[in-house]
Amino acid sequence: MNDRPSSHASHVTTEDPFEPVFNPDVYRRQEGFHALDDASLERHFHAHGIAEGRLGADNSLRENFVSLASVYDTILEIGPFCNPLITDPKVRYFDVLDSAALEARAKEVGYPIVEIPKIDYVSPSGDLSIVDETFDLVISSHCVEHQPDLIGHLNAVAEILADGGHYFLLIPNKKYCFDYFIDQSRLEEICSAHADRRRTHSLASVIEHRALITHNDCARHWVGDHADGDYFTGRTEAIRKAIEEYDTSDGAYIDVHAWQFTPQSFELIIAMLKELSLISLEPVRVYNTPRGRNEFTAILAKR
Repeated sequence: MNDRPSSHASHVTTEDPFEPVFNPDVYRRQEGFHALDDASLERHFHAHGIAEGRLGADNSLRENFVSLASVYDTILEIGPFCNPLITDPKVRYFDVLDSAALEARAKEVGYPIVEIPKIDYVSPSGDLSIVDETFDLVISSHCVEHQPDLIGHLNAVAEILADGGHYFLLIPNKKYCFDYFIDQSRLEEICSAHADRRRTHSLASVIEHRALITHNDCARHWVGDHADGDYFTGRTEAIRKAIEEYDTSDGAYIDVHAWQFTPQSFELIIAMLKELSLISLEPVRVYNTPRGRNEFTAILAKR
């Protein structure tokens, strides 16, 4: 039973107001396509455009996607760090560190500080159950791939969403970031992590993130340049250090990627988890990655 205070927002509805993944008007704006009919454009998009990174929908772009949040009355942003997606008095923020610790962390790792908001909910373990409100929208950027128990995370988000509310996600596409050489995550791995009630990352994830990642230059990935010259040498010592880090952590959380997705694999996994009744969120839109970028956008709904 959900006894959190809730709010009503007139936009929360069973109707689907979002731009389709393929929008012929957007596709037609690109050079060479102005004279083609909608059916021809869609055939080209699926046969060539997705792989080429052609823009199929305006909401594939981070800046347009985030602007969709403006119609929601109550919003929780997960993991704003030093550059929140949304700065508005109606937004509440959840993070594993408070504002002062986030500032110190940003300085330590050399991240430019755009703005560090007041963190309303702090949980070192990322436990969303401490949130005692219900929201029309939850939004996160490059967050879900860090969750040791993805199913648990999605169910925790559903608990704090109003009926008909949405979870907006920005997720790295493994094909265009440092995860390129790591295999796509599989449904059975995600189910296993949930069955284990995993709260920290596995040794496999630590080894992958410390020893098997490559460069993070998405422009290079888009032209097929996926590795620096020494990538395929010297892996043994990096793996040894990753194992040592894991062994000496004494069960503490190590911040690495647990999951690697493409838009297609993420949508399929979420749909299957919903069909298996393992989550209550369902995919509404999963947009494709535009050329020159390393992420995709997704909308899940609580229905």
